[in-house]
Amino acid sequence: MRVLIAEDDEDTAAFVTQGLADLGYVSQWVASGAEALRRCREEVFDLIVLDRLLPELDGLKVLKRVRAAGTRTPVLMLTALGGIADRVEGLEAGADDYLIKPFAFAELAARLTALLRRPPLGESVTQLQVGSISLDLLQRKVRRDGREIHLQPREIKLLEQLMRQAGRVVTRTMLLEQVWGFHFDPQTSIVESHLSRLRTKLNEGRAADPIETLRGIGYRMRTDV
Repeated sequence: MRVLIAEDDEDTAAFVTQGLADLGYVSQWVASGAEALRRCREEVFDLIVLDRLLPELDGLKVLKRVRAAGTRTPVLMLTALGGIADRVEGLEAGADDYLIKPFAFAELAARLTALLRRPPLGESVTQLQVGSISLDLLQRKVRRDGREIHLQPREIKLLEQLMRQAGRVVTRTMLLEQVWGFHFDPQTSIVESHLSRLRTKLNEGRAADPIETLRGIGYRMRTDV
C-alpha cells in the first residue's frame, strides 16, 4: 500500500512514516500543500494522510482541488483544530475521516485500515459474515450458528461496526463517533455497557466470546469463533 503523508511537522511525519513502515506500508512524505497537490496529480496512492495547516496551500484547499479533479483516494485529515465546525468543514471538503492531534498511532492505523476496507463507491453490502455470526443489514437480523439473536438498534449498529472491521482494532473513540455520533468523549461508560449487553446476547449458550478487549487500545472482532 502506498501512502502520501502531507505534514509540515517533521517529528510527526517521522512518527507516522516509521509506524506505517512497521506495518508494511510504503510512504512518501511532503511538507507543503503545493507539493502534496503536485504528487496527487502525478502519482497514484492508496491512502492520503493530510495535515490541515500546511504551508503554501492549506490542507482544505488541497483536498478540494484533489476531489474536483476526480480523485477518490481515501483521505484522513490530521489537525489540531478539534471544533465541530472544523470537523464538518473538513468532511464537507471531501475528507473520509478526521483525526485530532495529538493522537495515538494505534488509532491512526485502525482508521486507515477502516478506510481501506470500505467498499468501492456504488458497491452495496447487505450481508456481513464473521465466523459464526451473520448480520443481514436490510432486515437488521443477527444470527449465530443459525440461531436468531434479538438486538436493540444501537446494539446492531455496534455489532455492524465491529464486523466491518473484523480482525482489526476498533477504538472507543471510533465507536463513539460511528455508533453514537459523538465527536467528544462524554466521560460515561456508554460503550462498555452496550458492549456488555451485546456480548451477553451473542454468547448465550456459547463459551467463546467473539469480541476481544485490548486494554488501553480498543476492541477487536474475532474471526475464528
